[in-house]
Amino acid sequence: MRSILILVALAGVWLADPATSVQAQSIPPWQERQLEAARKSDAIMREASRHTGMLAQFQFMRDAYFSSRNPTFRVIFRQYLSWYQTFIGDYDDAASMFSIAQRALPDDRPSPLDDPAWSAQPALTAIPQLAKGYRAVFFNEAHNIPLTRTVTVQLLAKLRAEGFDYFAAETVYQTDTKLQSRGYPTGNSGFYTEEPIAAEMVRTALKLGYKVIGYDALSDATGDEREAEQARNIYRQVFKSDPNAKLVVDAGYAHILEEGDFQGGMSMAEHLYKLTHLDVLTVEQTMLYGHPAASDDHPYYTPVMDRLHPKEPLVFISKSGQPWSLRPGYDVSVWFPPQTLRRGRPTWLDLGGERMPYYVSGEPCNRHYPCLVEARYAGEGDDAIPADRMVLDPVPLNALSSERVVTDSKVPFGELYLRPGTYRVVYCDENNATLFSQNVTIKGHSPRPPRSQPRAATAGPVATLVRGDVAQPSVDQGN
Repeated sequence: MRSILILVALAGVWLADPATSVQAQSIPPWQERQLEAARKSDAIMREASRHTGMLAQFQFMRDAYFSSRNPTFRVIFRQYLSWYQTFIGDYDDAASMFSIAQRALPDDRPSPLDDPAWSAQPALTAIPQLAKGYRAVFFNEAHNIPLTRTVTVQLLAKLRAEGFDYFAAETVYQTDTKLQSRGYPTGNSGFYTEEPIAAEMVRTALKLGYKVIGYDALSDATGDEREAEQARNIYRQVFKSDPNAKLVVDAGYAHILEEGDFQGGMSMAEHLYKLTHLDVLTVEQTMLYGHPAASDDHPYYTPVMDRLHPKEPLVFISKSGQPWSLRPGYDVSVWFPPQTLRRGRPTWLDLGGERMPYYVSGEPCNRHYPCLVEARYAGEGDDAIPADRMVLDPVPLNALSSERVVTDSKVPFGELYLRPGTYRVVYCDENNATLFSQNVTIKGHSPRPPRSQPRAATAGPVATLVRGDVAQPSVDQGN
């Protein structure tokens, strides 16, 4: 990761991207304050990376956030903290910490409910059909909402069957030259791949026989220059050496925009078109999902959910076979059903039934809390990013170390989501010392977890946090 982060001004709020740097120019004082907050945020993240173990890194980030009363720093740093919350499997807090509100925009297309020509279809069956005839399919994601990675993970096998043979992920470091031969991502493979669903995406592509590449800019380029460098990296590693290649791309937010302004220039996808003249199927996944606050949802979202009550991600297709997208520049938009929780964890972690919940109790923690539980595939090394991980703790994870007051002695518990197979399940304390380990085997497929539980329902012990949390404002767009 580079030492300074780019900040993109959108709707009056700057958003950080951990892949690039920023060149300070003549800017207003409020922007300079945000740039300084970003520099501080970046320094804190570098310091966090020096701690051993993901739990210790998260705690360092958390304490830095909640110890500060600087509102500008908090606005910037909450995005950084949300990434680490996903890394430890704390998906609900990550979504609440950094929420991108989806407002109606003038160029939004009419809701598909307004025209009977549009019909809802399962995304997992419709997108492979749409991909027929294309040489490239681009998916985007919201980096702190791993829900937006789940469709991509599930579609890799179907796209492989259609002849797609390269998988390019923005997060993958080009410096990890052993990734392909090793067969699984490690902490040196990428940034967002520290999160288990992102790691599962890369791992799945490797297992299916894709050639996996990283393509992000290696220079300090920003804006249009960075997008152009990304496109050149893809072209060099894929189409220049293999003119008949078929490519799947995972990228953040508007990097896959096919046309229209991108930070005053062009997106990676548009730059790549200039190099290849290949038409791309672009799948937008960052706008139509349920936010922690319903007021952040796009106005179309609730009416579609209330009418259709979907149990799996949807797309809309016309009677003539054309896909619907919310905005120009994308071919098709994915709608995700409202999140439900089971034992405090989102059930979308089952990846459409491919993974099953495995119960874990806090007893092996031996009252050493917080306690990190990780499950790694038995055939992978100890350096592998886990298939799933979570933290067991009777105190809310966002409590400062100095404010941990347990008022209930019940043992915490939860569930990991795992594919059939054999795993090493390891319990570690905050110093990354192993408290307990065992091999477990997940056999066959069991019924999918119930999806009817209200989102706010959780199971487990009750604890008191001696601190009042401050509600955080949301922002309008991401990069």
